[in-house]
Amino acid sequence: MIYVHVPFCRSFCTYCDFYSETACRGKDGDMIRRYVEDLCSEARSRMEEMDSTRGLNTLYIGGGTPSVLPLSCLEAIVRPLEKGPWDEFTIEVNPEDIVEKGESYVKGLLELGVSRVSMGVQSLDDGILRWMNRRHSADGARQAYSILRKAGVGNISVDIITGISQLSDTILASTLDEILSGWRPEHLSSYQLSIEEGSALAQMVDRGLYQEASEEQCRRQYEMICSRLRAAGYEHYEISNWCRPGYASKHNSAYWTRLPYVGLGPGAHSLKGLDVRSWNSQQLCGWTSSEEHLSQEEIREERLMLGLRTAKGIDGRTIPEKDWFIADSIIADMI
Repeated sequence: MIYVHVPFCRSFCTYCDFYSETACRGKDGDMIRRYVEDLCSEARSRMEEMDSTRGLNTLYIGGGTPSVLPLSCLEAIVRPLEKGPWDEFTIEVNPEDIVEKGESYVKGLLELGVSRVSMGVQSLDDGILRWMNRRHSADGARQAYSILRKAGVGNISVDIITGISQLSDTILASTLDEILSGWRPEHLSSYQLSIEEGSALAQMVDRGLYQEASEEQCRRQYEMICSRLRAAGYEHYEISNWCRPGYASKHNSAYWTRLPYVGLGPGAHSLKGLDVRSWNSQQLCGWTSSEEHLSQEEIREERLMLGLRTAKGIDGRTIPEKDWFIADSIIADMI
């Protein structure tokens, strides 16, 4: 399992706190080139570690916005990682990049081995998209989805966001109706808006410019998504993820079972074996790595937390009686 973090965006979304730097088309070629060189150097230095995770041979390129990169850069990134056909190769894209670069770009992604595309749609309401500071419009998202399908992408995941105070149930229902009846993506992820430290949204809250959605609104919208996706034949296999039968994310599902993985690029995290977590510093070039050794108690807590997020859950018979208070606390936080 390999994750690659691409730390570039055209602009920053209101809610985002992931590590990223702005990259403008045609102006930041040297910056991107240095990043690709350092990433390839890290990949070569960690080849033995990557080989140890080949039980599940998945690659996930996320960000940031990977689709800001030209195909030549993505090819340079993938080349030193390739060890045979991928069990799953996912790349995250934004609609505006797909519309701008067109079908030939998408076909180029498929030629690199991409088998799954995750697109950040977030909403099909232009007012909500503007508030999020998204660069695409609702029509742009529609065009991008059509381009992906026309180019031959057979496994598309769509992201949406709920829990925005000005997101009415009517607007959310309209977005869901169109996605489920007209698009029929293989996978859908829905995330509740959260206030992340360092984000523009956190500053808006501090200045009294935004009031969080009520717990009742968040509950109601989550239940709407659950019921509509269930009625449309989607499996609710993880608390924020639904899929058509057979299309659960192999890569993300492995995270939830704590399989070892290697994270490459600035800000990326890794899990070596069962008890060593490492992370890269958040700097564009010359990033460094730090690590920590997890205690048996920390490992048990992670297993409980991650297992309880999934439809499979955990086998209560395997949990020592002394650990049940941890499970109760995790469940209370999820409700």
